[in-house]
Amino acid sequence: MDKFKIEEKDVTTSILKATFNMWMDIVDVDVVIVGAGPSGLTAARYLAKEGVKVVVVERHLSFGGGTWGGGMGHPYITVQKPADEILREVGVKLEEIDGGLYVADSVEVPAKLGVGAIDAGVKILTGVIVEDLILKENKVSGVVINSYAIDKAGLHIDPLTINAKYVIDATGHDASVTNTLARKNKDLGLEVPGEKSLWAEKAENSILRHTREIFPGLFVCGMAANATHGGYRMGAIFGGMYLSGKKVAELILEKLKNND
Repeated sequence: MDKFKIEEKDVTTSILKATFNMWMDIVDVDVVIVGAGPSGLTAARYLAKEGVKVVVVERHLSFGGGTWGGGMGHPYITVQKPADEILREVGVKLEEIDGGLYVADSVEVPAKLGVGAIDAGVKILTGVIVEDLILKENKVSGVVINSYAIDKAGLHIDPLTINAKYVIDATGHDASVTNTLARKNKDLGLEVPGEKSLWAEKAENSILRHTREIFPGLFVCGMAANATHGGYRMGAIFGGMYLSGKKVAELILEKLKNND
């Protein structure tokens, strides 16, 4: 067997060239989704399938949000009709329990949602935070990003930006993007009440109603939608999250269609 011939500098230059080309390609996109959890990944896949240029920004080194841990560490989540069809589209195996409720493997679900989004053309950036928004002429026009490692170290290092036609806050319970906009621009009059305690039925039935454009150029989906409207949390049932991701994609597709 031939021995590998590898030059260290070739490893480095290959990574640097690919990284440079990637950044040059994504500094201006159609949609930035902040948060690679269940609703964010779902929205990203539906948008990219329609040819929309999408970047997902995730602060952690893995995507999927809290799905991986299932319910209290038990490796299963639940999903109800009609959201089960969203998981079937990416090949997730579901076991029907009763009354239209299904269980799914909590590792399989985010893995296949992530692969589905990537295969559709989505670029997922991990280890990157959104510390601010680009706000021009009373419209959100992109995100201000930095390294999560730099942020955790508390270093004062200036950020970079990604321009976008629309931004989606899919950051979950914290609704951190919307909270940042409200905190830094008090003159806008935005209020983010935060989520209420757990009431699964109420939460699942309100999340689609709360999924909307909350400020010009800024949409909310998933638990961020409930948090920005003072809605309830739902626990380890995820159907509303996937349906919320699909709905926000449909809302933005309609916007892009009307504006083009």
